[in-house]
Amino acid sequence: MKHYDISVISLLESVYSNFTDSEKKIADYFIYNRDKKDFSATKVTKELFVSNATLTRFSKKCGFKGYREFIFEYQKSLVENYTKSNNLTQKIFNTYDSILKKGYSLINDNQIIDICNLIIKSKKVYVYGIGSSGVVAREFKIRFMRLGLNVEYIVDEHIMKMNEAILDENSLVIGITLSAKKGIVRESLKVAKDKKAKTVIITSNNDYKLHEFCDEVLLVAVAKNLERGNIISPQFPILLAVDVLYAQFLNLDYKTKTEILMNTVSKVKREEEEIEKRYEP
Repeated sequence: MKHYDISVISLLESVYSNFTDSEKKIADYFIYNRDKKDFSATKVTKELFVSNATLTRFSKKCGFKGYREFIFEYQKSLVENYTKSNNLTQKIFNTYDSILKKGYSLINDNQIIDICNLIIKSKKVYVYGIGSSGVVAREFKIRFMRLGLNVEYIVDEHIMKMNEAILDENSLVIGITLSAKKGIVRESLKVAKDKKAKTVIITSNNDYKLHEFCDEVLLVAVAKNLERGNIISPQFPILLAVDVLYAQFLNLDYKTKTEILMNTVSKVKREEEEIEKRYEP
């Protein structure tokens, strides 16, 4: 099995919206780097026309103590950089491989367990999503419902607004939105928090403001800065996060949830067999 190391590029992308213009220039320098090897502070400041202080602030926003630590981790992450290829199929597979690596970098097992505990403690779970995110919201409901979870998915903004009336401290609202910059899902999470519901957002945007009204911000990888990223399904990194949540949720009480799952699958199978008998010649 392939081992995935921490990808600094995925960290850069997750906090990109929080950077100043000068810091975004530095981030782009490292995100789009393909062949640069000299990353000394002197070299970078001269090439980008930024100060050493800006490099330090940039590194700290990325979660490092300083520029030296940032470069050390960045150079380590370059070792696993995907191979260039003229074959279109190979490029797509390389892109998916890079997303897997980036996604692994962002997953925190302790956070996953915390979110699962929020799910367990909630009497009702609502999953919000629009467009492709709504497809994942539906998948979330189907999978977790089979484990006995009282969950509903909502993909219509008017129903999201109507649903606000029944939210309380026993509710959990999970919002799925890659950009999380604006929109009904973000606004609905704010309202849910005001109604004292627990809130979780699954997003690629590590905007510090999200922490003001979200109990958990679950980060996923993005494909926009990867080769051929525009033809990669935006659902893929979100589905990866849902898979991890599902596996951990199941594992917390494996025996009980497995019994529920088997009973659900058996019931569905019996119903399918009965339907087939009705239409037999």
